[in-house]
Amino acid sequence: MSVSWGLLSTARINGAVIAGARASEHTDVVAVASRDGVRAREYAERFGIPRAHGSYEELLADPEVDAVYVSLPNGLHVDWTIRALEAGKHVLCEKPMDRRPQEVARAFDVAERAGLVLSEAFMWRHHPQTRRLRELLDEGAIGELRLVRASFSFALDPGAANVRLDAALDGGGLLDVGCYCVSGARLVTGAEPLSALGAAVTGPSGVDTRFTGMLRFPGDVLATFDCGIDMTNRHDLEVVGSRGRMVLADPWHARTPVIVVEGDGETRRIEIEPADSYRLELEDVAAAIRGERAPLLGRADALGQARALAALELSAAEGVAVALAP
Repeated sequence: MSVSWGLLSTARINGAVIAGARASEHTDVVAVASRDGVRAREYAERFGIPRAHGSYEELLADPEVDAVYVSLPNGLHVDWTIRALEAGKHVLCEKPMDRRPQEVARAFDVAERAGLVLSEAFMWRHHPQTRRLRELLDEGAIGELRLVRASFSFALDPGAANVRLDAALDGGGLLDVGCYCVSGARLVTGAEPLSALGAAVTGPSGVDTRFTGMLRFPGDVLATFDCGIDMTNRHDLEVVGSRGRMVLADPWHARTPVIVVEGDGETRRIEIEPADSYRLELEDVAAAIRGERAPLLGRADALGQARALAALELSAAEGVAVALAP
């Protein structure tokens, strides 16, 4: 069974998803929607998509669409995810699903009542590099885990119109790229944080342009990260243990998937076979739709992610550490 996808918006990220779908025998993009019918038709023609819809509602009513990829701005994710689910569509929602845990829970409640698949789109979690990282940790490659450090930043034009700079649409560095660092820390530790400490620099539009955070995990494992949308391109993940460390220079996009392991007086460079994270993400959801297995990223992961983000935002606003419920 090939899953037929509809794209809810003409966002730039769709290009990677379309390429991933075309590389797979299990997925096919059959429709795209925009609030502007002309734009939808131009986009469909450009990418060879069979059908274009001049409203999001039209796409949700399309009987040929099995699943919807929600690539709208952050602040619209949950509302349109729920609308898609209520229309009988499975949903892959672009990260972050939401910064409010109660909203994430509301979306999954709808999915579960309808018997539909809902997953948060952290494509990096599906790459073989990420799986190998987890395997090395489980094998004790660096001893007992002590510290996680992550970064993700890039520079936006502050004068350009961009949804990432729109506070009303939940823009800002933490939600746009810092969420990867939080996801990375949660994966590496295999746990949810006990407390969060955050600090932010707020730009002229009212969103955080730089954010640093620290998460404390069970076993006194600390995770620190920094992110931003007004700095040079940076992206790395370092995992420090009692006997060594691992470094991923390209953890999120995995364009050059390599894990460097240092420990016991030697350095190993583990090269991972390249793979399309977006294809793997779509195939994971497709397998869940076919009933073969649960999606890699389901309710528990999305809720854990939202709780951590909410705690970090609250800490930055109030200037104190915030405890998370165990």
